[in-house]
Amino acid sequence: MATDLTTPARTRPDVAPIQRRTLRLLFGTQIIGGIGVTIGIAVGALLAARIAGTAAAGLAQSAAVVGGALLAVPVTRIMNEHGRRPGLVVAYLAGATGAVLVVLATVTRFVPLLFLGMLLFGGGTAANLQARYTAVDLAAPARRGRQLSVIVWATTIGAVAAPNFAALADRVTGGWGLPPLAGPFVFSAVAFVLAAGVLLVLLRPDPLLTARRLAAADAPVAPPPTAEVPAARRGAGMRAAWQVVRGRPAARFGIAAVAVGHLVMVAVMSMTPVRLGESHGDADVLRVVGIVLSLHIAGMYALAPVVGWLTDRLGRRAVILGGVGLLLAACAVAGTAGHHTPRLSAGLVLLGLGWSGTMVAGSTLLSESVPAAVRPSVQGLSDVTMGLAGAGAAAVSGFVMRAAGYPVLALLAAIAVVPLVALALRAVPAVESDEEG
Repeated sequence: MATDLTTPARTRPDVAPIQRRTLRLLFGTQIIGGIGVTIGIAVGALLAARIAGTAAAGLAQSAAVVGGALLAVPVTRIMNEHGRRPGLVVAYLAGATGAVLVVLATVTRFVPLLFLGMLLFGGGTAANLQARYTAVDLAAPARRGRQLSVIVWATTIGAVAAPNFAALADRVTGGWGLPPLAGPFVFSAVAFVLAAGVLLVLLRPDPLLTARRLAAADAPVAPPPTAEVPAARRGAGMRAAWQVVRGRPAARFGIAAVAVGHLVMVAVMSMTPVRLGESHGDADVLRVVGIVLSLHIAGMYALAPVVGWLTDRLGRRAVILGGVGLLLAACAVAGTAGHHTPRLSAGLVLLGLGWSGTMVAGSTLLSESVPAAVRPSVQGLSDVTMGLAGAGAAAVSGFVMRAAGYPVLALLAAIAVVPLVALALRAVPAVESDEEG
């Protein structure tokens, strides 16, 4: 059995400084990328609603989520072949291109261009999500949850403030002759390009390639002849990833936790700006949306280090179940808030906390449940599944909002959690591949 990639640093004197440098760099770029992603999400639904109608608001958010999911496939392939650095750079540049196209769509009011732009804008999300896995390539087993969660938490600094920059961005770009709501996407494009540039120059040595070299050096001359070894060596496709995940209950549970938590969060969050638009006029709707989404994002990220610590201390499944409970509470509070903004804000905070529990614990469980050589592909498969789940939720949410209203949307989101509860209560075997490098 091969030595784990994340053997403690006392036997790997070169790993600890690389890991510290990687974490510092990812922390900084997550702040920048968080600004880019969140400032666009804050006004994306409003922009789509004004250009193409309320139902299209959900579809625009869905396009961004689908884009993040679809871009995870080529980004994962790039990472498998060339390392984390080029994959992250390509994802951020795709997001910047999408932001520019959204600005052009706002100027021309050309709806197909808006959806294409939102599709590519998802590249920013894909990069931010893949960064959390980059953080654990060289992490010690006992610290995986905490180090992954620190990178998730880093998004807080940029993301919490970003929605409140929307009005400022509009004022700045309004002087350039751009229409309302285009400005935030200009800021997003700049943020994504900056994050890509920093990673391109400074993410050296590449943590994934370093981890693979260490694993190859420690591997036995003749690896055991298991059916998974060839798939792990190929490690570049979703099919190979699924073959590995299919036989590992812990990995399947990790993917399910991440996907369902994201589905519920996107369904409720994506229509919250539209809900607020029903009770606030143009004069202050951006300010109110900025405050509410800032609180929501604080719930998603601010306590991520605590969630990571609990994940390492209490176990992955316990934290996932706690996240599920918070998601149900969030749906109950938000769905019964009416037009009471403080109560709706409280529901969105709970929604963010529940997402954090399922995301951090689920991602950690998944990463440690599969062989090292196929990890990037399995992580990409998880992000695709998560993205498609969120995209479906975002697409349906606009129609549900128009046909039945926000309370029914929250109820349906709560019902979607039930299968994950059933899966969580089943016995999940211990992690099988911590030592399978």
